[in-house]
Amino acid sequence: MFVNTVKCGIVWRGLVHDLSKFSPAEFFESVKYYQGNRSPIGAARRAVGVSCAWLHHKGRNKHHIEYWLDGDCAVTPEMPYVYAVECICDKIAATKTYAGAAYHDGLPIHHFRTYGNKVEGNPHTMLFVDTVLADLAKYGEKHVLNKAYLRAAYDRIHAMPLDPTVRTVRDDSLFPCEAREGRKA
Repeated sequence: MFVNTVKCGIVWRGLVHDLSKFSPAEFFESVKYYQGNRSPIGAARRAVGVSCAWLHHKGRNKHHIEYWLDGDCAVTPEMPYVYAVECICDKIAATKTYAGAAYHDGLPIHHFRTYGNKVEGNPHTMLFVDTVLADLAKYGEKHVLNKAYLRAAYDRIHAMPLDPTVRTVRDDSLFPCEAREGRKA
């Protein structure tokens, strides 16, 4: 995780990432349900029906899309750039951890579209995460895990008028790959 945040230019976020996991509310449940190949959150949910650690965690860590949700509110705030990038770094790192040797750059987008995209996040935020993870699958870490690419993608997506009911829209003509055009990212 930290290596990814350094590559992306958000070193401080890498240093303070998920410190709430050391709180008693999260630590003891995570130890109890630790499995090594997947999140203890799911194991806690299967065992007792809820993960108190997750409820605590998502309410204190702004890089989680769920942090920005407010029940039935019609408008979900956009996730600020630094937290959106941290969110992406976290998704990549978690996928690497749980997949182990089976990891490849296509797994984070597969996981996000299969599981993470069920969250009703802000359309710009969801599109940004989807776009970066899709480009990771196509072009690799070197292309997407850098400040220039991430800032440009974030700014382009957040400048687009989006229908609030649309969670992911991908149009490659809107996001030209610098590598395809012969420029360095």
